[in-house]
Amino acid sequence: MPERPVLRIIRGAPTAAELAALIAVVAAASAVGEADAPRRRSAWAAPDRSMRVPLNSGGWRSSLAPR
Repeated sequence: MPERPVLRIIRGAPTAAELAALIAVVAAASAVGEADAPRRRSAWAAPDRSMRVPLNSGGWRSSLAPR
């Protein structure tokens, strides 16, 4: 069974550029809900990572590990 079209032109003869603009607007409007989800912050970007720790003999080992 063929799929129903998502958009249907009722009247007029739109150009290819007008159709492309319409599809871009509809796609952007439907993608807004996806951007609202909270993003998980990487441990590398955490503000407390910029705090210095005391230097010790094994400090070079822990310098690569995210805190």
